[in-house]
Amino acid sequence: MTATLGAAIAAPTSAAALERPNILWLVSEDNNPFIGAYGDKLAHTPAIGRLAAEGVLYKNVFSNAPVCAPSRFAIITGVLPESCGPAQNMRASASLPRFLRGFPEYLRKAGYYCSNNAKTDYNCDLDPAVVWDESSLTAHWHNRPAGCTFFAVFNDFASHESAIFKSTPGRVKPQDVRVPAYLPDTPGVRGDASSYYNCMEIMDGHIGARRAELDAAGVAEDTIIFYYSDHGGVLPRSKRYCYDEGLRSVLVVYFPPKWAHLAPGKPGSTVDTPVTLVDLGPTVLSLAGIELPPHLHGQPFLGNRSAEPRTYAFGVRNRMDERYDMIRTVTDGRFRYIRNYSPHRIWGQHQAYAWQAKGYQDWESAHLAGRLNKVQEQFWQRKPFEEFYDLQSDPDQAENLIGQAHDDRVHIMREALDAHMLAVNDNGFIPEGSPLEGYAASRNADAYPLREIMQLAALAARREPSHLDELRAHLEDPNEVKRYWAAQGLLMLETQAISAKQELQRSLEQDPSPQVRIVAAEALAVLGEAGPAVAALADLLDNHTHPRVRLQAINALTYLGDVARPALPSIEWAAASDDEYLIMAARYLGLVLNGKYMPNSSVYDQNMLSKQVGRK
Repeated sequence: MTATLGAAIAAPTSAAALERPNILWLVSEDNNPFIGAYGDKLAHTPAIGRLAAEGVLYKNVFSNAPVCAPSRFAIITGVLPESCGPAQNMRASASLPRFLRGFPEYLRKAGYYCSNNAKTDYNCDLDPAVVWDESSLTAHWHNRPAGCTFFAVFNDFASHESAIFKSTPGRVKPQDVRVPAYLPDTPGVRGDASSYYNCMEIMDGHIGARRAELDAAGVAEDTIIFYYSDHGGVLPRSKRYCYDEGLRSVLVVYFPPKWAHLAPGKPGSTVDTPVTLVDLGPTVLSLAGIELPPHLHGQPFLGNRSAEPRTYAFGVRNRMDERYDMIRTVTDGRFRYIRNYSPHRIWGQHQAYAWQAKGYQDWESAHLAGRLNKVQEQFWQRKPFEEFYDLQSDPDQAENLIGQAHDDRVHIMREALDAHMLAVNDNGFIPEGSPLEGYAASRNADAYPLREIMQLAALAARREPSHLDELRAHLEDPNEVKRYWAAQGLLMLETQAISAKQELQRSLEQDPSPQVRIVAAEALAVLGEAGPAVAALADLLDNHTHPRVRLQAINALTYLGDVARPALPSIEWAAASDDEYLIMAARYLGLVLNGKYMPNSSVYDQNMLSKQVGRK
């Protein structure tokens, strides 16, 4: 592989370099297609509209995760985050194998000047100084050596989630917006939506200004422009969630006449087949005429190395900020299939950063007051194992069609998801902090027999009492990940797992994996053994050295209710730690146990806010 990669990044002759296009990426934060060119009549986005009229608009574009850091791992590496744990989790640091590089390195070797302004947030140990010629708030293609072909990235924060934490007035008013079926019609929800539209208009102006820079410098005719968003939007049940609102992104590509032969259609045309953001890097390499390294999951959709169009786009959710979950999903653009591996957790787990938005506060307040209808209330309930939606007839994904319609299509998409997870060696089943995490470690089939683990995890997540004996048997398995999912299955069965109490007690006392002990403790507390379970969780919260093991302990305590009160000293100590997610989880739980929590409680550490803008 090393020899192949060396050949792939060999520098071309200077004459060849001159025949390559400049490539400009204009990246907006956190937005769905609230854009006129995508048919949104409320949006005022003329710059993107002009780009689409003169270029190609991709209708079915999806991020590989519904939040920034895992999505950006896929973009920069061309490899899916779930194949290189813990990169599938929000704000983690995966250790990359030596052959896995940021794709701009290949461009630099080919003679491109590569600049990034300025977001990195790659969820791994890539060094921006190695990936880029310049990565900073002043990085610009202007700074390249004279005559050098460039690849330049500009990240725009105007539509970032943090922008809706305060009102952004503009041409769109709260009364103008459509409230999705799953949200209550409240001032906070409407205010967030109108602010979002107005932020999108501001962002659109920035896109126009960046394009004007090319014209002013006389390089527009040599430059292919990509405009895309890094994942879905920021309204409630969008960012961080595996619905279309969280994963559906936007993509427009403009080809100047000199490079029009590389376009997939005439100016103003559209492409319906799915594209995912992991495809962006390979596509740039293809446009630049650079051989693709063999390890990529992404496939080019432009250039002379274009692959066959995708049939499906896949997405993942694991830890989002301070909350744990596991969801896998697949869509063909018309239908979406979702599989919930943590159905015992509600959709609406409190997340301190997101809850700064008035929409989330209003939604939870209406839930607590009993003012929601069945569809709106669903967010505050536990999840089914599977979901299936017809995005054409039900764009809000309000009616789960599992068991009601499209059985053949559901079966096909189930199988497609399984095959994909096996093909990319999905690391998401490995509990965070385990020594099995990582690209190389997870490819030891003896330590991580993925097909068997997928079967066990699905069995656990179905929550059927008939599987009790099999789960009990796997609690004694030599394999750590199997024991973990056996314990999860017993936890999900709740009081129906009473006959497994003895095995769970043995796991709590003797299992070498702290992650397994945490799940066993929560299960025992549900079965009436709260004293020793809470003591064990408090001990791990106090003393374990890995912050994510401690975070798992405090999450388990969060779902035990008032019986977790003896752990309050440990919870308060965690709130004073130096780990932002421990702080947020502990503050929330402390407020709940002390009877002081309200949906508008100030849980987020405002000292962290300035650090998060540009990271999340």
